[in-house]
Parts: sequence; structure tokens; C-alpha cells
Amino acid sequence: MRILAMDVGDRRIGMAISDELGWTAQGINTLERRNQEYDMEQIANTIKLYDPIKLIIGLPRNMDGSIGHQEKKVKKFGDLLSEKVFHGDIVYWDERLTSVMADRIMLEADMSRKRRKTNVDMMSAVIILQSYLDYLSNQKDEKGV
Repeated sequence: MRILAMDVGDRRIGMAISDELGWTAQGINTLERRNQEYDMEQIANTIKLYDPIKLIIGLPRNMDGSIGHQEKKVKKFGDLLSEKVFHGDIVYWDERLTSVMADRIMLEADMSRKRRKTNVDMMSAVIILQSYLDYLSNQKDEKGV
């Protein structure tokens, strides 16, 4: 019962997967984007490997909550995923400030600038997924499940 999360950017897609119980998020990789066919093939391979029941895609809202150009691109990408490689639920999750948080975490871990740059998208996907998993856990707690 795994959940796959993605931080979708123009150049890279960071990915994270939940454990089978849906408690924790772990980074799995960062896809360097080339073209639509390559990207879909790589994501299909990841989906086949982890067999997620749901995809969480980070939604890049503007700081005031309004819809921006990047959000439209991400939703279009989600539609393409739904059409070509994933036929389960896709959830869009607010990703505001996740890159800033990811960079801060890596700075505190004393990572080099080069390693931070190559891992920021994956770490952002971890933050997006952990936020979603925490939300689900809180929903269960409130319902007494």
C-alpha cells in the first residue's frame, strides 16, 4: 500500500515513496528530464517497481494561494501521467516552500552545495509526501480510527 510522490519541475522530477504502512517517506531518486517519452518511460519503471496505490504531485501555488503558470504545467503533466502510465488516484498537494525547507534541512546536515543541488528535488518530494502522510494520520486520529 505504497504512495509515490513527485516534485515536478521543468528540468528535474524528485521522487519519494512511502513505507508499506504509510507512515514514513523516503527519497528514491531524481529524474533528469529529457523529453516526454523518456520521462514517461522512467516514471513507468518506477511505478512498476514500487506499485503505488496513489500518486501525490506537488502543486506549485503562488505564495498568495493563486494559480500560476507552473501549476498549470504540473496539472498538464499529471493528466499525461494519468493517460499514459498511472491509472490510480492522483492527488495534488500544496508544495509552497518545500524547496526552501529541503535546502535548509540539507544545510543543517552540512551537505555540500553540489550535493544539495542534486538532491533538493528528491528532498522536496520527501517533504511533500511526509506532509500528506501526516495529514492522513491526523484524519484517522480525529475519526478515532
